[in-house]
Parts: sequence; structure tokens; C-alpha cells
Amino acid sequence: MEVIFWQWGEEVSGFLGVFSKQSALLEEVKELSFKNQELLGEVAFLRELKKENEVLREALNLGLEKDFQLEIARVIAKDISQDSLLVDKGKKAGLLSGMPLISPQKVLVGRISQVYEDFSEVILISHKDSSFDAKLSDREVFGLIEGRGAFKVYLDLVSKEELISEGELVVTTALGGIFPPGILVGEVKNVRKTDIDPFQTAEIEPQFQVKKLDYLFIITSF
Repeated sequence: MEVIFWQWGEEVSGFLGVFSKQSALLEEVKELSFKNQELLGEVAFLRELKKENEVLREALNLGLEKDFQLEIARVIAKDISQDSLLVDKGKKAGLLSGMPLISPQKVLVGRISQVYEDFSEVILISHKDSSFDAKLSDREVFGLIEGRGAFKVYLDLVSKEELISEGELVVTTALGGIFPPGILVGEVKNVRKTDIDPFQTAEIEPQFQVKKLDYLFIITSF
């Protein structure tokens, strides 16, 4: 009888030993998994930091810091159906409604419409509430840029006497004080002129792609 109990005790002891090793192994696996997640997070952070540094370097190469006071911001959400974005800077960064945003290539993207503590809403130049004065880049031909939604932008109220050609570039003017002058808006895509309308209208192709926007520069002073 004593032999039986002794053997049973040996089996229990062996079982507990295996169970203990498995528990220790599981703890090791959990710890390794946690450390792996930490490393992945660090890698993601470093990649984002590298991308931001590349954007800043590009801006320096263009001399943007000489032209304007800038605040870099990361795009955190995109609503293409509403022609709007969210960026990760807000009141805490000193941002105000109406501040212009440009791409790292110095292309006009839009302006801030709403400011919150830690983020801001941006309406693109194609937004239905977006309108501002503009001109052809190489000539004193003026008009009004109007957003029509669905990423559509038009140059309206241009005199019928002026000749506008496809491929010409359109830039901002100082009129209205909404944007600083000379910022690229887009390229003339096609022109609509009739005998009935007093003005001609040109469809403008914006010089940025919403899907590729990661970082933007907010012009805080000009």
C-alpha cells in the first residue's frame, strides 16, 4: 500500500513539475510578446520621426522658413467626400481659424475652419465654402477661385476679353488677405466661354493629391 502511495506521489510531483515549467514558459512567451510590441511601437515612432524630418528638410531646401512663420502638422484623418482633413495641432499650438495650409512643395491645400485643443479641421480649396482671389502666375489676369466640392476647383469671374490657355498656372493674390500672394493653386485644365455669359470660367486642377498628404505646413504669420 505504501508503495502505491509513493508511486502516486511521484506522478503528482512530476505533473506539478511539468505544469510549473509550462507556466514559466508561458510567462516568457508573454514577456517576449510584450517586448516585441514595444519594439514595433518604437520602430513605428522612428519611421514617423524620419518622415517628419524628411518633410522639414524639403521645406528648408525650398526656403519656406524664410517666407513664412510655419507650424508643421500631421494629417490624422481625411474625409474626401467632404473635402476636409484633420491635423494634429490645435489651440495648444497657437493655431487660429483661417490660417492657410500648404504642402511641403509650397502648394496651397486649404485653410483651418475649426480649431480644438489638440487638433484642427481643415477645408480644402475644393470645399464648397472655399473662395478667394487668384491670378495667372505670369500675367495680371485676375479671377475668383471657387470650390465646388468633390475635389473640383474653378477660376471664375475672369473677363471674357482675356485669353486663358490650358496648362497655365494659377496663384494666390494678396487681395482679400486670406492667403499670402504667389502660392501655387493649380493648373488650368479647360476653359468655358460663351457669348451669353459676361465672364469666362476655367476648371483648375489642384497640384496636390489628398491621398498622399501626410504632413502639412500651417502658415501662422505672413
